Amino acid sequence: MDFKEELRQFAKRVDRLLPQIRTEEATKTSLVMPFLKILGYDVFDPFEVHPEFIADIGIKKGEKVDYAILREEKPVILIECKHYADGLDPHNSQLFRYFHTTEAKFGLLTNGVEYRFYTDLVTANKMDEKPFFEFKITDIKDNEIAELRKFHKSVFDLDSISTAASDLKYSNELTILVSGDMQHPSDEFVRYFTKQVYPSVVTAKILEQFTPLVKRVFAQIVNDQIAERLKSALKKETETEEQAVTPPSEPDALIVTTQDEIDGFLIVKSILRKDIEVGRIFMRDNQSYCGILLDDNNRKPLCRFYFTPNRLRIGLFDKDKKETKYELDRLDDIYRYAEQIAQAIANY
Repeated sequence: MDFKEELRQFAKRVDRLLPQIRTEEATKTSLVMPFLKILGYDVFDPFEVHPEFIADIGIKKGEKVDYAILREEKPVILIECKHYADGLDPHNSQLFRYFHTTEAKFGLLTNGVEYRFYTDLVTANKMDEKPFFEFKITDIKDNEIAELRKFHKSVFDLDSISTAASDLKYSNELTILVSGDMQHPSDEFVRYFTKQVYPSVVTAKILEQFTPLVKRVFAQIVNDQIAERLKSALKKETETEEQAVTPPSEPDALIVTTQDEIDGFLIVKSILRKDIEVGRIFMRDNQSYCGILLDDNNRKPLCRFYFTPNRLRIGLFDKDKKETKYELDRLDDIYRYAEQIAQAIANY
């Protein structure tokens, strides 16, 4: 069972377990420890997951954090647990106190259902007030699973996660900001777009005229993206039904197209939309990679996805069709290679 499926199965089990969990200790045993195990850590090895880790605070000795994940006998993640029915906000200060007394780079505050990851992006060695990453295990999304995968023991890298944490923190804040403006456009938001299309001075009256237009345009863009994904899903469902009539050969039966590959395909189409009719862009999955092709022609590859549960890579081609593979931290990193992907069109 891969990482994503393990999380999905665990999430289903959580709702069933909650009514039986009466104490904070039961929360740790039934929810937090299984979660750490899914991340690849041996919860029964104190050299890897140290329970009741001592984090002395000034003259106050013997202060303990619930768990510390260790690497080379040094803490890298401090974990503070609360009962699943407790809110997390009142307890931020407790983890905050522990953070600066150790070498740990990350703090995790959880009640077994909600998980909030913190680091020190604002001031070195001082835990930020806001988490850079948070999710609810009973409603975890694919993009959140991709971020959480970076904390898996098998791929954990302190430097890369620290860099990703900064991107994630600000991308989350931008998402909240842009989403708010899409629903209730501010004057500055409307003015920015209006100035791109309106040939004269943008007065208060013009702003009033363009505000509902801007809101309507963004709503239409979102609706179009949803419709395209539904169309892709329906097409896949139809293809699945057709394959059910004719049993697949053994090699085809081993091919599984993942949601990450479908999402990556949609990102490539959005990149190339301005350069070519999207109907000419095809996805053809194989056992070892997922190919994105021009005109469904194997001789015209645009890029290839090498996606596994613990690793995301993209293969790009130069004018001689020589392939180079690049690491991705998350699917949105595909946009970093927009120029190379578009150049593949020009090469053909």
